[in-house]
Amino acid sequence: MTMSETLRAPAAPAAAAQPPTPGQILRRRILGHWSLMGGLAVLGLILLLAVLAPFVAPDDPYRQDLMERLVPPVWNAEGSWAHPLGTDHLGRDYLSRLLYGARVSLLIGFAAALGSGVIGTTLGVCAGYFRGRVDMVVTFLVTVRLSTPVVLVALAVVALFGGSLEVVILVLSALLWDRFAIVMRTSTIQATSQDYVLAAQAVGCSVPRIIFGEILPNVLNNLIIVATLEMAHAILLEAALSFLGLGVQPPLPSWGLMVAEGRSNLFFEPWLIAIPGVALFLLVLAINLVGDGVRDVTAPDGRT
Repeated sequence: MTMSETLRAPAAPAAAAQPPTPGQILRRRILGHWSLMGGLAVLGLILLLAVLAPFVAPDDPYRQDLMERLVPPVWNAEGSWAHPLGTDHLGRDYLSRLLYGARVSLLIGFAAALGSGVIGTTLGVCAGYFRGRVDMVVTFLVTVRLSTPVVLVALAVVALFGGSLEVVILVLSALLWDRFAIVMRTSTIQATSQDYVLAAQAVGCSVPRIIFGEILPNVLNNLIIVATLEMAHAILLEAALSFLGLGVQPPLPSWGLMVAEGRSNLFFEPWLIAIPGVALFLLVLAINLVGDGVRDVTAPDGRT
């Protein structure tokens, strides 16, 4: 072939643009969802501070010094950088108790969501898959649970067995499973009518194989969303119980307990209530933003 023929030959077609992979689409949705990114940033910061509390806290959260009681925060004219957020009525460093209190709130939120999630998911999946009498029994249990006031039952149980971290976690786990059961029952009923489940049943797969291999992976996004909502609910309930004196007991730091201890000085030192209250607000808001973001980015209709 001569040089002139080579110049006249058509150029090789450019490689066709490859469509984005599912992983790339998911990353694009996550990075483009500002509320999800904001919630993850705030939640990650609180989690990091809670984990690093022994290294970040300026003082021992249990050390009392009555000579330095009710020192105002550093932005007050009488404040000191020795106690950036001031001290409480017993002279304990407020920033240290706030950081260690984040550990308590996160632990109760995670543990209660995990415990109630196991109970509710088990009941919901069994009701949605087996139907019939199993569904009737689970529906009856959900109805009984929904007719039971959570706060009153929690108050009664904690008052009967005593307030402690373990008792609060067990009580909240036993009272917050109904939403898991309802959502997972509906999701399981929808999943069992799909072709992949029918195909697994047709080839003779066992029930555990179908549930754990086919159904649960396809309803995981709904489970994560409910878990975030119940985690926030558990944190608020723990704060309410601690505020009433029936939750986490002193001297263990808890944001609800910090609010309760500061209410007697509300008119003179309002920051005693404002600081843990704002911390609770930010934590619950971040968890709810993460839950809403997960719902959006995993929606099948492609919302961003």
